[in-house]
Amino acid sequence: MGAAEAAAWRTAARTVARFTAVGAGVTAFGAVAGAALIVGQAEQARRRIPQAQEPPPRGDGVYGTRFPGEPIEMVVVGDSSAAGYGVHKPRETPGALLATGVSRRLQRPVRLHRHAVVGALSAGLPHQVEAALERTPHPALAVIIIGGNDVTHRTSTHIAVRHLVNAVRKFRAAGARVIVGTCPDLGTIQPIQPPLRWLAGRWSRQLAAAQTVASVEAGAWTVSLGDLLGPRFAAEPARMFSLDRFHPSADGYALAAAAMLPSVLAALGAPEEPVALSAGEGVRSLPQAAQEAARQPGTEVSGTQVAGRDRGPAGRWATLRRRPTAWFTPGPGGARRLFGNLRGAAPTLPLEPEREDAHPSTVEELA
Repeated sequence: MGAAEAAAWRTAARTVARFTAVGAGVTAFGAVAGAALIVGQAEQARRRIPQAQEPPPRGDGVYGTRFPGEPIEMVVVGDSSAAGYGVHKPRETPGALLATGVSRRLQRPVRLHRHAVVGALSAGLPHQVEAALERTPHPALAVIIIGGNDVTHRTSTHIAVRHLVNAVRKFRAAGARVIVGTCPDLGTIQPIQPPLRWLAGRWSRQLAAAQTVASVEAGAWTVSLGDLLGPRFAAEPARMFSLDRFHPSADGYALAAAAMLPSVLAALGAPEEPVALSAGEGVRSLPQAAQEAARQPGTEVSGTQVAGRDRGPAGRWATLRRRPTAWFTPGPGGARRLFGNLRGAAPTLPLEPEREDAHPSTVEELA
């Protein structure tokens, strides 16, 4: 753990200890002990998580070349959850899975450009967006998955969300439909022990809710990615996590892509069968929808109107939907049943070299 990262965890620990002292009247000795415990747990998690060896495969290229028409231009930015760290084949990365799913359902080729960087914070989005728009000035679709590293670095929510909003606005200005996969719930990471795990889970949900409000206000659709590290992962860690027990496996990323694909298709204007909203779905204020989505993995939030108005007494109106992904079954062949034949992309684009310093090596760079 570097000096800056250790300092970040100590700052978080001091904050938690201070609020604990105020709320419960603990002694100064108890507060210091609590801070030391959390810092110690961060060190322990770092030792238990193996060092990263290889960057994730890129997966850039054209998917669905047998379909007619000009390719749909798709860009992916964010952290290792967007890049697909933990898998070994390009077709297993989230971008490749989504590109394949979109291609098959719209029967159009999709050209994928992946600019996500392992270990990235939200502060790294400006560079990624600039690179994406330089290569693809008018993408049809932009997928952003970010937030995990902001939680572990204890980045200010305001700062993290500001960078995310700027990214959404730039993509929207370029004509792209934008899907934001909000911060996954880090509270299920096994190498992190309580109480640090509980705090990480709480911080994750707080950031996810803030990301939802800001992104929808900026014109994006959001999908809660709690499932990326959620109960299903806890129930089947050997299958859903990669070897480091920290990042998702191929099945894990396929489950995340399955949660996002219906929203991606809806954002692109794919025809949908009329389906009545089920219990718990529907229109509510954006802040309320964001809080509910943060607690319900796989939930989509998008802006809407009520009586021709964007806003009500409690803020912008939003629709909360829980699109079905039950037709995806993890395990051998699960991704193939959902996304079809995933045999590689035709990489027609020049590939950028991987950053040598873009490999996660500590608990701070978990996403």
